Amino acid sequence: MPHTIAQIAAALGADCAGDLSLTIERAAEPEQAGPRDLALAVNPKYADGLAKGQAQAAMLWPGADWQALGLKAAIFAPRGRLAMAGLTSLLDPGPMIAPGLHPMSVIDPSAQIGEGAAIGPFVTIGAGVRIGMGARIASHVSIAEGAQIGDHALILQGARIGARVVIGARFICQPGAVIGADGFSFVTPEKSGVEEIRETLGTRAEIRDQSWTRIHSVGAVMIGDDVEIGANACIDRGTIRDTVIGRGSKLDNLVHVGHNVQIGRDCLLCGQVGIAGSARIGDRVVMGGQCGVNDNIFVGDDVICGGGTKIFTNAPAGRVLLGSPAVKMETQVEMQKALRRLPRLAAKVAEIEKVIQKS
Repeated sequence: MPHTIAQIAAALGADCAGDLSLTIERAAEPEQAGPRDLALAVNPKYADGLAKGQAQAAMLWPGADWQALGLKAAIFAPRGRLAMAGLTSLLDPGPMIAPGLHPMSVIDPSAQIGEGAAIGPFVTIGAGVRIGMGARIASHVSIAEGAQIGDHALILQGARIGARVVIGARFICQPGAVIGADGFSFVTPEKSGVEEIRETLGTRAEIRDQSWTRIHSVGAVMIGDDVEIGANACIDRGTIRDTVIGRGSKLDNLVHVGHNVQIGRDCLLCGQVGIAGSARIGDRVVMGGQCGVNDNIFVGDDVICGGGTKIFTNAPAGRVLLGSPAVKMETQVEMQKALRRLPRLAAKVAEIEKVIQKS
């Protein structure tokens, strides 16, 4: 629905100027903005784009001369991306899920559905499930027996919530995520080659046939309030104790969390991060895309890992890591510089060898 400049500024707690009655229907990049769009030019480097578009109003940096930019109104954002978070929340209508229970869903009689919940078509809800008030569940979601979903959760198309999973309030789950699948746990009757290699770091006394016996996952998954899970992410339930994701943590698409993993509060795990079984992740940890964490290790609070970092050993709190194997970021940068110098160094060594051979 449309909003005036005054309404948007008030919602963001931001200063504004000009014709505050101008009506905005959507946000747009400056070059593509039309007369009823709010152009996002929160940095001076985007100012040139305003002349190429048709925006009458824009979100600008503090102190910008909005009249010189040819605008009729402006909103000033001291922290551009934070203002964009508020703006997109205001303009996003969310998924269209009709209130109430869709007649084409299958809900066990013992399930408890909270007041104001909206459950779309082809949803399956098992025995003993509890759905919080105001929860929204899109089509083709399945929620297995004994699961608990908190108030005002949003679970999108095709997500799978396993048995006994407990999820907090204001949960957001993107399409296709699987929460509470079996952990990947197997054992051999005798010591396996993997166990032997772990002990000897490379030596095997004998190579022999071995078969794998499944260890069943009788734990569950426990997720705190305000957690978001990306599309096609997979979170395994625990073998005995629960897999845990702490309050406020955000997991991107295709993230994999193994069985028994403990993730702290307000963590940010980007696409294709993989965390092996029984690893422990502290609070406020950030992992760039394709980071990997070995099993049974600890990553301390406030660790930040650049993309592709592979953590094989415990990481102290506050460390900034990069590379495979993970080292301090400044060390990795020096290592890469040294690697790039190797061809020149080899050429110099070859020249020295020629001189020595001639002398």
